[in-house]
Amino acid sequence: MIDALLTGLVGSLFGLALAAPPGPMNAVIAEESVVGGFRAGVTAGLGAMIADATFFVLSVLGVVAIVQEATLLQGTMVGIGGVLMLYFAADAVREIDQTFIAFDEGTPSADDSGDRPRTRGFRRAFVLALTNPYQIIFWLTVGVGLLTPGTVDVLAQTPYVGDQLAGLVVVRTGEPILLVGLFAGIAVWIVGFPATLVGAGRRIDRFAPVVAGLSALFLAGFGVFFLYDALSTLGLVG
Repeated sequence: MIDALLTGLVGSLFGLALAAPPGPMNAVIAEESVVGGFRAGVTAGLGAMIADATFFVLSVLGVVAIVQEATLLQGTMVGIGGVLMLYFAADAVREIDQTFIAFDEGTPSADDSGDRPRTRGFRRAFVLALTNPYQIIFWLTVGVGLLTPGTVDVLAQTPYVGDQLAGLVVVRTGEPILLVGLFAGIAVWIVGFPATLVGAGRRIDRFAPVVAGLSALFLAGFGVFFLYDALSTLGLVG
């Protein structure tokens, strides 16, 4: 029982380590949170998490393995993802004015999305995740490997700082509770991150416009990077 709990906790740590670092998905969640409120941010996070769950199931079934081998398909997906990120970045810039509205109880955007479609953030995050072959490849390798007996270096998979954290937390795989913990960790992030942003927006003047602006910059930066990567993958640039 104790071993199962520890494995679940490590899985949750793994999920948090994967979900928390800055990236295009968190930029979408942040923008949805400060413009549309807490529910909009959580809904966007759910879109990303359900995409992860979809990739996991398809990876187990072997359906998406072709992405790992098909260079043309992989490059095309990266390119589409880059275009979507640039589009979402431009959309975020257009919506910055809305974030100057105070996040108080009398403001609709504090608790709902106003005229914004309720599923807008979900659709954006889900579609963006579906066009990210790197996310697919993660589930084809590390993700599916969580159900195979062996070991996994949990923190080594953390984006940007994995090399520095390698070897700190190594856990045995092959236990379903590890995967349950991973998604629990992601769930904690997609609820806690929007709650933190909305709470800070209620207390700090100009916080929301700054977050929306940074989200736009992150999306634009990753969009340009993805487009360049797509062109490189397709052999169109050196």
